Amino acid sequence: MGRTQAFDTQEAIRAARTVFWEHGYEDASLPSLERATGLSRSSIYHAFGNKRGLFDAALTSYLGEIIRPRLLPLNAPVVESGAIIDYFTGLRDALAQRGTLAADNGCLLLNAAGSPISNEEAVSLTIAGYRQELSASLLRGIAAHRPEMGSATHEQLATVISSLVIAAMTLARVDNPQSLATLDAALLLLDS
Repeated sequence: MGRTQAFDTQEAIRAARTVFWEHGYEDASLPSLERATGLSRSSIYHAFGNKRGLFDAALTSYLGEIIRPRLLPLNAPVVESGAIIDYFTGLRDALAQRGTLAADNGCLLLNAAGSPISNEEAVSLTIAGYRQELSASLLRGIAAHRPEMGSATHEQLATVISSLVIAAMTLARVDNPQSLATLDAALLLLDS
C-alpha cells in the first residue's frame, strides 16, 4: 500500500514556480527546489516524475494563476471597450512594483523561451500556445476598443501590441524603465 501524500501539491508547485521564475530551469537546482517546496528529492520524483515534470507543473500553474486571470476580461463573452487599456495599465502597474517576481524577473514563459529548455518540444509548444493566446486576447480587446477599424487593422495592431507585451516582459528583468516605456508606447498606439 502506497504512502499518503502529506503535502499540498499546489503549494509545492507555487514554491517551485518561484524558484524557476527567479533562476530559470537550468539554474534551479534540486537542493533549491527541495528547500523551497519543503519536499525531499524522492517526494519530488514521486509526485512529479522528475525536475522537468515539476517545471511543467510550474508552467501550467503560471498560466492558470498569473497569465489567464489578467487576460480574462479580454476573453469575456462581451469585451468592454476599456478592457485593453485596463490590461496594459494593470500590467504596467505590476511591472512598476519593484521587488515583485514580475517586475524583477519578467515572464517565466518568455525567460524559458530564451533558454535551452525551450528546445524541448512540450515547452516550445507551451510557449507558442501562450503567444497565440496572448495575441487572440489582445485582438478581442482591440476590436472592442477600436470598433471603427477594420478587421485587418485590428489584426495588424494585435501583432504589434503583442510584440510590445513580449518585449516589455522580456526587458523587465534587465531594464525595467524601458519595459515600462514599452508598455506606454503600446498604450499610445491603442489610442492613436
